[in-house]
Amino acid sequence: MNGTPAAPRPRPVRISSDPAYLETIGPLLSAAQAAVGDVPALLDLAKAAGATAPKPGEGRTAYLWEILASVTAVDVAAGRVLEPHLDAAAILAQAGLKPGLHAALNGSPADGDFADSDGANVAGGHFSGAWGVFAAEAPGLRLEARETAGGWVLHGFKPWCSLAARLDHAVLTAHLEGGGRAAFAVDLTAPGVSVADPGWTSRGLREIPSGTVQFEAVPAVPLGGPGWYYERPGFAWGGMGVAACWLGGAVAVGRSFTASLRKAADGGREPDQIALAQLGEIDRTLAALTAYLAAAAARIDSGELAGKGAWQEALRVRGSVAAAVERIQSLVNQNLGPGPLAFDEQYGKRMADLSLYIGQHHAMRDDAQLGALTLTGDDPW
Repeated sequence: MNGTPAAPRPRPVRISSDPAYLETIGPLLSAAQAAVGDVPALLDLAKAAGATAPKPGEGRTAYLWEILASVTAVDVAAGRVLEPHLDAAAILAQAGLKPGLHAALNGSPADGDFADSDGANVAGGHFSGAWGVFAAEAPGLRLEARETAGGWVLHGFKPWCSLAARLDHAVLTAHLEGGGRAAFAVDLTAPGVSVADPGWTSRGLREIPSGTVQFEAVPAVPLGGPGWYYERPGFAWGGMGVAACWLGGAVAVGRSFTASLRKAADGGREPDQIALAQLGEIDRTLAALTAYLAAAAARIDSGELAGKGAWQEALRVRGSVAAAVERIQSLVNQNLGPGPLAFDEQYGKRMADLSLYIGQHHAMRDDAQLGALTLTGDDPW
């Protein structure tokens, strides 16, 4: 029967789980593969995964990161949708979400439970729909939270709100009148929320536009109190979860490069020493990174990274993975040249998506922060 051959079955990215157990991710990866480019389908995928995925620090952190890495290896944009939804679930749980949050966000009396359609369980309650996490700041834009007799309300502007027009709720940070910032849960469909057209022209993550959202007296539920969002160990754990996504993208680049060399060899063109050296560097880099993330996940689950050293370790992990992603992309582009970027849609999309995604890492500024922590604390080496 003629037709386009079926896409190969997506493979999970292993960090430390038993291979047989890792296969349980298979249906999620097949769904991600079928949903590439379809944002509503990707959001449905995130909601479904959020109902069963573990949370960091609860004993299966490596498996959580394998989910994130594996989905991102299928499609970087899919990982970019999934990660904040799972992070929001973790933040709500860490804040000790109580029944009534869903009602509070929607302005209706609490009934002791959450009446939603998704049934995703977080800390004994439910949270409905698709969630984002918005904590970025930008010059000239400021979101303020004010406490009133009727509760907390948000006023102002929040930048870099990815997919805000498509999401139901978000965890976001806002400035307090007395100074500092705090985290809040907010209904993005509430009156007073305005999502402007971001004019998104990026070639990477084209389906994940990020723009500015305006809030005018929008009710919000506080999470954890002033400073809690940044001070909790979960902030560092979530940052490492993003690095797991970056790792998944790098694995996909390495796998596609390996496949191209094998295809060329099958056609009679054996890889030369340079190609083999590049593949060897990619192999040892990815092997080192997966081992590093496995160790970090184990330390989180043991309680070792629950204190002040958590963010220092997150900076190490994020910096190491981001640098490796850029190096692997450079090696592969050097070897394959412009051809795949010009004519291979999947390859070009992955490279553009991944380049934009790792822009969340602040490069030398993050290294400077790590250096300051090293200078004033204990180094591990």
